[in-house]
Amino acid sequence: MTRVLVVDDDPSLLRALRIGLDARGFEVIVAYTGAEGLSRAAQAMPHLIVLDLGLPDIDGVEVCRRLRQWTEVPVIVLSALDSEDRKVLALDSGADDYITKPFGMQELEARLRVALRHAAARSPSSAPATRSVGPIHVDIASRMVIVGTTPIELTAREFDLLAYLARNAGKVCTHRTILRQVWGPGYGNETHYLRVYASRLRHKLGDEAGPLLRTCPGVGYQLVDERPTRLPGGSVAVTADPLGGGAAERSDSGRAGPRDPGTVAPPDYEGAEPLGGGGMGPPGQAAGEPPAGGGMGPPGQGAGEPPGGGGAEPPGGGGQLDGGY
Repeated sequence: MTRVLVVDDDPSLLRALRIGLDARGFEVIVAYTGAEGLSRAAQAMPHLIVLDLGLPDIDGVEVCRRLRQWTEVPVIVLSALDSEDRKVLALDSGADDYITKPFGMQELEARLRVALRHAAARSPSSAPATRSVGPIHVDIASRMVIVGTTPIELTAREFDLLAYLARNAGKVCTHRTILRQVWGPGYGNETHYLRVYASRLRHKLGDEAGPLLRTCPGVGYQLVDERPTRLPGGSVAVTADPLGGGAAERSDSGRAGPRDPGTVAPPDYEGAEPLGGGGMGPPGQAAGEPPAGGGMGPPGQGAGEPPGGGGAEPPGGGGQLDGGY
């Protein structure tokens, strides 16, 4: 029997839909709030969802967006609002159809059949409500994140960003795609938003060095369950920027590659990039290490140490970047 979840805060409408759909062979599950609807969708795994936009706790458009983070179940919106802008927003947020109130039961049933046909044609694989990437465990339905055994508190936007990356673990997600999927269809060029939120996520997840949440300069971000490949001598394999920006992967000192020109550092960005230091040094010298004065010294003097043994600090070498953005 086809299970239909109806999310609406109008008891009389819920009662009418339960009676009408039950008489037509549907199993009806009801929810009165957005939070209850999200919970029941995760527990009951309905074949269809009928969703009102005017819910008392969470806007129906936001409920639709959260559902699309982990399920492709067809969503049919019911609303008393006939605004074209509202319809476009709901459809862009993941709704499959939009019906304005009042409506007839025969029309609703016909739209349910169409939605079921489209779902069968797509044959989507059932997306799990939880995702694990390395030590990070994301419960998308209950919006909880655990790193190892420690619960992590994230803001709504931080969670949405992490959940999207977790659903696409191992894939490089472009800036524009992330902005449209997490922030909404009206976004696409605000890459500075992503730098700020990626920095916050790394800090909260204990991933300041960036082995899990990787930056692909000029392209986007990638959540992976791997550690960077280390070369002989302890340096990390350097990945070239596909858009011509030069070396981008950080060395094991935590220093990142060049930042995009003209960008504004996030509020929690500290330090300054050392001068020079972009290329590979001689054998035994870490990638990006500033060349020191004159090669091998006399016996007893370390390789690359300036004459006089004072170990003078290279110009500009005081600061380091706080994890690639």
